[in-house]
Amino acid sequence: MAADNEPRWLEWARRLQALAQNGLTFSRNPFEIERYEAVRQVAAEMMAAGSGADLEMILDLFEDNVGYMTPKVDTRGVVFREGALLLVNELLDHKWTLPGGWADVNEAPSVAVVREIHEEAGFETRAVKLLAVYDRTKQGHVPPHPFSAYKLFFRCEITGGAPAESIETSGASFFRENEIPELSLARVTPSQIARMFEHYRHPEWPTDFD
Repeated sequence: MAADNEPRWLEWARRLQALAQNGLTFSRNPFEIERYEAVRQVAAEMMAAGSGADLEMILDLFEDNVGYMTPKVDTRGVVFREGALLLVNELLDHKWTLPGGWADVNEAPSVAVVREIHEEAGFETRAVKLLAVYDRTKQGHVPPHPFSAYKLFFRCEITGGAPAESIETSGASFFRENEIPELSLARVTPSQIARMFEHYRHPEWPTDFD
């Protein structure tokens, strides 16, 4: 089901896109391929009409995805220092988020999050605990994403390095719970940040999931 903050047309368009991509992956019959391409076209038109985005851009996005359709994996690093949480400032919207991004193919999630922290914040870290696994569609992110995604939050400990800028971020700083700046809601939400502080205060808690 779609999250309360997401329109139903987006859920339907995602489902149509997944059906089309899976069909194109396994079908060899040219008539079936033609029908699945038509379904993909409908999904793209729904997303373009609902979001106001360019139809050709959405079609290109869909066509770039091949193979059986599964959720994408977004890893986020949760790094505390003396009770303050590490955030990075995104160049795209000039707002703040936990360092992280998409996991690469053939890359373990714990390796991905350590890489992202180093690339975006300058710190060397090691992943010590998986704090949460969330379905992005259920978490209140805006704007909605065209693909389904899982978000993995890892508690990480600093082993070296220093704050640094990157090609994606303009700075990295530590913030206490009552000092959290404006967040990049496409990447992290206030409720997620609050939950990470709760995990910091209760290291014995198990991993969250939905």
